[in-house]
Amino acid sequence: MNPATTPGPTTASSEMRTEVDSMGSVQVPKYAYFSSQTQRAVENFPISGTPLPTELIRAMGLVKYACGVANRDLKKLSETGKVRLNPQQIAAMLQAAEEVAAGRFDDQFPIDVYQTGSGTSSNMNCNEVIANRAIEIMGGDRFAAEKSIHPNDHVNMGQSTNDTFPTAIHVAVGVAIHQRLIGSLELLRDDLTAKAQAWDRIIKIGRTHLMDATPLTLGQEFSGFARQLELSVTRAQSALAAVLELPVGGTAVGTGINTHPEFGRRVAAVIAEKTGVPFREAANHFEANAQRDGLVDCHGHLRTIAATLFNVANNIRWLGSGPRCAFFEVLLPDRQPGSSIMPGKVNPVMCESMMQLTARVLGNDQTITVCGASGGQFQLNIMMPVMGHTTLESVRLLANGSRAFYDFCLADLKANPEVCESFVEKSLSMVTSLNPLIGYDKAAKLAKEAFQTGKTVRQLCEEQQILPKDVLDRALDPMSMTKPLG
Repeated sequence: MNPATTPGPTTASSEMRTEVDSMGSVQVPKYAYFSSQTQRAVENFPISGTPLPTELIRAMGLVKYACGVANRDLKKLSETGKVRLNPQQIAAMLQAAEEVAAGRFDDQFPIDVYQTGSGTSSNMNCNEVIANRAIEIMGGDRFAAEKSIHPNDHVNMGQSTNDTFPTAIHVAVGVAIHQRLIGSLELLRDDLTAKAQAWDRIIKIGRTHLMDATPLTLGQEFSGFARQLELSVTRAQSALAAVLELPVGGTAVGTGINTHPEFGRRVAAVIAEKTGVPFREAANHFEANAQRDGLVDCHGHLRTIAATLFNVANNIRWLGSGPRCAFFEVLLPDRQPGSSIMPGKVNPVMCESMMQLTARVLGNDQTITVCGASGGQFQLNIMMPVMGHTTLESVRLLANGSRAFYDFCLADLKANPEVCESFVEKSLSMVTSLNPLIGYDKAAKLAKEAFQTGKTVRQLCEEQQILPKDVLDRALDPMSMTKPLG
């Protein structure tokens, strides 16, 4: 049966089949590729209606493929005894795992995120789908009670949920960071760097405490944003490095019981080759099974990236505020009408979108921290499904949000040099450059008088002949204020 035309797990209750396992019989959707253990979990966890992320489902498929390759090459699958498979069966099992990894069976993973904390239900879901699909590929009856390709004996050979499920989380997160997040952040970095260079001669007023400060160039201001994104790229690379060690090979408690000593290394090598990410076997399987410190570390970097993106988007939102009664020093692209009642109003929607999604990531970090700190007791962390779901959501939000922010905001962001320069002469902080010439107290008096009279600092200095004109012009040259004294 072609999975593209097969009814999914939401098939009506009138179309069910009976499956029998060690706990008795259970009704399973008639055409589902999963079996009894998956269905029991579906019934046990009617919590959020949210299944595992597709990235994690596909990573499980890839991990199962890599495990199958390792067991094949180590001759474990072809040994005599109950677990023996012929070469065609092994090939079918590997094909089925690859199909899961390619996303062909995403709809066959219905178990809620808030399930057993080790991910055992989802691990068995994956084992069942691969086994049944492999039987189908061989031309067999995937609904038969006796499984010629068994979900535990064959698909799960040499594995435990306790090592393969966290391995799949690391793989899914690492691939998402490698393929999507780093590139999106580099796009922002490069664009902001180009703007910093292009706008380096546009003078504007600085602001500290939201109050007028000394001048700088718009390019200098954007160079700060560019540096923030440069550091964000580095942090994303560090986030990736935090999940490169894979727990696979530790099996139940880290001892590697029931698996070959080379299994973990071989599985990691296959995954690294398939993904282009340098995954490797964990240095210590007891740490790798029991704790999720790598995910906590990874998400800590994501949290800092989120804080940076919030800050940059908010600054650009302020700089674009107006158009007549605020700063309006940069021109944000018009994306959509901004009001249902005020015609012509346009809002900084892309900045607001970025600020909201980064707020979500900042909140996600609290979830990851609590799960990492309190979820790991003795030889297992029992809050892994939510950790995987949450970390992948954060990566997805940051990657998609960064790309959208570039496409629909930064790419068409323009400078407004006339407005930038108009604020400079009016600023009371222009008096700062007079400190070395007339002293702080006299300069402060001038600033207060300028504010009270509505005159500029330059006008008062000229009226009161504070300094010779050539000296005054040099001191109040805005561009000279943008760098240290020569």
